[in-house]
Amino acid sequence: MGWMLPLSESRSRATQRGLALTLHALRAWTARELWVAVTAGLAVTLVIGLATVLIPNPAFGRDVPPVWWNYPVWLLTSALSGMLVATYVRPASEDPATLSTALDDEGRRASRMGVAGGFLAWFAVGCPVCNKLALLALGYSGALTWFAPVQPFLAVGAMLLTGAALERRLRGQIACPVSPGRLEDAR
Repeated sequence: MGWMLPLSESRSRATQRGLALTLHALRAWTARELWVAVTAGLAVTLVIGLATVLIPNPAFGRDVPPVWWNYPVWLLTSALSGMLVATYVRPASEDPATLSTALDDEGRRASRMGVAGGFLAWFAVGCPVCNKLALLALGYSGALTWFAPVQPFLAVGAMLLTGAALERRLRGQIACPVSPGRLEDAR
């Protein structure tokens, strides 16, 4: 297995480099990005919490009580989503004429991953029999028998997708990859 060692070492170095870029981007955030992250995180917390009745309210009901892991998943996904929204804030110091408004493929992929993570979190922490899609597809007993056991996996997927989207966006703020076609266009 000695032939695999260089590949694993290069992956490890790439992972460490990516993590260093991510942490560097977080340290470079201004008060503006922090404010947007907190505000967006609170908004996501309220929307998901109220709609899934993790925050008790008279507007919505829940037939099946929340389980212990709903709360950490809800709060962690909300925090990651708020931070992800903050990565779309344009730095105040940059000239708007020099900024590209179009997202590249990596940016679009990160956007889709973040949206998918938010939807998965919604389904993961929600009441299994209150979910209209699960109820229509599986019925009441099917939602309890089939959908409820899948919810922890949806929760893990939600956190992984949102976290990966955030990591890609943060890494892109420090080191933006340039495709060969764009490099030729710049010359």
